[in-house]
Amino acid sequence: MTTPTQEGTDGSGTLEIVPLGGLGEFGMNMMAVSWGETTIVIDAGVMFAEPELPGVDLIIPDLSYLESRAGQVRALVLTHGHEDHIGAAPYVVPLVDGPVYGTPLTLALVEPKLAGHGIDAADRLVPIRPRDRVVVGDFEIEFLRVTHSIPDCVALAVHTPVGTIVHTGDFKIDQTPLDGEHTDLHRFAELGSAGVLALFADSTNIERPGFTGSEIEVVGAFEEIFTSSTGRLIVAAFSSSLYRMQILVDLAAQFDRKVAFLGRGMMENSQTAMRLGHLRVPDGLLIRDSDVANWPAQDVLCITTGSQGEPLAALSRIAIDDHRHVKLGPEDTVVLSARAIPGNEKAIGRVMNHLSRRGVRLIHEGLKKVHVSGHGSAEELKLVLSLVRPRYFVPIHGEYRQLAQHARVVAQATAGAPAPTEVLLLEDGDILHLDADGARRAGRAPAGRVLIDGTRVGEVGDEVLRDRRHLSADGLLVPVVAISKQTGEVEGVPEIIARGVVIDPDDEGLLAEAARVLSDVVAAASVEERTDQGLIAERIRVEVRRYFRKRTGRRPLVLPVIMEI
Repeated sequence: MTTPTQEGTDGSGTLEIVPLGGLGEFGMNMMAVSWGETTIVIDAGVMFAEPELPGVDLIIPDLSYLESRAGQVRALVLTHGHEDHIGAAPYVVPLVDGPVYGTPLTLALVEPKLAGHGIDAADRLVPIRPRDRVVVGDFEIEFLRVTHSIPDCVALAVHTPVGTIVHTGDFKIDQTPLDGEHTDLHRFAELGSAGVLALFADSTNIERPGFTGSEIEVVGAFEEIFTSSTGRLIVAAFSSSLYRMQILVDLAAQFDRKVAFLGRGMMENSQTAMRLGHLRVPDGLLIRDSDVANWPAQDVLCITTGSQGEPLAALSRIAIDDHRHVKLGPEDTVVLSARAIPGNEKAIGRVMNHLSRRGVRLIHEGLKKVHVSGHGSAEELKLVLSLVRPRYFVPIHGEYRQLAQHARVVAQATAGAPAPTEVLLLEDGDILHLDADGARRAGRAPAGRVLIDGTRVGEVGDEVLRDRRHLSADGLLVPVVAISKQTGEVEGVPEIIARGVVIDPDDEGLLAEAARVLSDVVAAASVEERTDQGLIAERIRVEVRRYFRKRTGRRPLVLPVIMEI
């Protein structure tokens, strides 16, 4: 890793930019910008673990680069409140000697995350508004309004001694935003006229031609659904989709349905949005989840988590008839109002199959326009490029194929210009230097992934290193259950195989008791849950790990083996 050149008294020096996450994957968005002894961090995102990483709940970027600049990280600047931009804040804030800047909604979503990690940062959370400017060392950071799928989003113009860099954050150009707050294209154009050194732009939807639709484009499809639904209406969406919530709440009021929010994330985010005025709910419209059963089915709308097939989310519990308050029947309608995040297709398919067994009418994006993306498509990305007219361009936020496609589009779009934009295709950990001589790669900084489990224990490196450390400390438990694929009945007696688990001699019956717990867990599951390997394996993993943590204080790695007979 290189050290940024110290600035001279004449303003000469080197601007060092290091993407720590988000270039080559969806999620973990984080970038460090340094000048001399001052570093600012833009966003602090997470990525959610895939099923092949047992015991891992979150993945955050390797923070070694920030640790190496201890005492020089002066601010964390957040563009908006999605998890892939704020989820790692509890791990980054302790490395920051300065404020956390964000819009009021973004900070309201960050604060409980910090509190959950025992971090009292209330006096360091500094709310900003679009067109505000703050000074951090030699940086002047300007905030620009952009539209996205959540309110209160900003792009950044960072004015540095060697020029201005623009970071778009996540954005689309919504001409009819629900809150009336438009993308500040005028200011983007002003910056472009004044001269922009480098543009760092969202690449998520570069492969989609044309323009991304406005959020209001889902209204027509939902009006039709509300009109034709004779039973309960269940809509699953991301818990951060506050614009979608507003549309649904407005339609519920129009069609005389009560609204219940299901799932912890949905309830917490809706309350925060209502408190800050980003979600307007008429008096008397909301009911508690426990009251759903007390209202006629045709008078209820449930807005729920679980659009990605998460095993423990509200929709997954509803789908297998295991939710405490919501039961579905043939007259009911379920809408999946979200895109499938790559890697979640199989889990979503399982949930859809279970819902179909309930006899419900199932609607998803492939059948009706019940979802629009929050990211700009190719023409919107070209528009911002044409306004900003940067000397250098770096695609960010996307898998490598999206970054490469964005680089090609920009190169083609500016090829005939008097001063064509130079494209720099970077990956996580690449060190970019910008100075009076131009832009160049200057080596590599430590980059990678840290795996986080529910008890906030992170292991640096890939899953092999993580599992080795986990195994060496707490051992391995393998619950083995044989289940009839046809009937869902348990064949034989479930057992637990232990390897490397330290058991107190005075507690010799621990494994036998754990096997009984395992049997109880399986017995308590419905037939549908037992015949779904993903659901029953996750339930076994959670309950067995909870039992051993309670009895021994240890957290052995639990790898359920479900044998279908």
